Amino acid sequence: MAKLYFHYATMNAGKTTMLLQASYNYRERGMTTMLFVAGHYRRDDQAGYISSRIGLESDAEMFRDGDDLFARIGEHHEHTTTHCVFVDEAQFLEDEQVWQLARVADRLNIPVMCYGLRTDFQGNLFPGSRALLAIADELREVRTICRCGRKATMVVRLGDDGKVARQGAQVAIGKDVYVSLCRRHWEEEMGRLPPEDMIGFTGG
Repeated sequence: MAKLYFHYATMNAGKTTMLLQASYNYRERGMTTMLFVAGHYRRDDQAGYISSRIGLESDAEMFRDGDDLFARIGEHHEHTTTHCVFVDEAQFLEDEQVWQLARVADRLNIPVMCYGLRTDFQGNLFPGSRALLAIADELREVRTICRCGRKATMVVRLGDDGKVARQGAQVAIGKDVYVSLCRRHWEEEMGRLPPEDMIGFTGG
């Protein structure tokens, strides 16, 4: 039985590298994979691609709000047998799209591997992540560390001035504006508690 997987983490934990490595492993064995990446913040004339911080990259299909992923994957599968589907930036999926991916696993018997963030810079769940946490067959945390050495579970966003943003839209373009922190230091940076050390960013 195929499953729907959700690999979640904070920024810079290596999620995309893991996705590309897993897809490569399938292809190395003569199997076919289908890769998706969020297209919300790409221009229409840009081809979809997935790239990691260490230089790995691959072409990918783009998904946007309203896309029927079950239909797209099913049509592709009719012409080219698909052995696994990979989704990067899965936090941007709509609730219905997560259910569509579940149907890919349940009705087409194709494993679906989703990789994405769990929470935004304000500590709130992304819509896609909320749905995946609710219905995915398996949840796998990809770990990274805070500046203090503890496990990072939260992210802060830095503005152009280097200060921590405490308000604003849920999404800002550019991975370099996010920093992963443990819960303790996230609370301090967000102004919820006074800082207990001198390590940190300039308050927003």
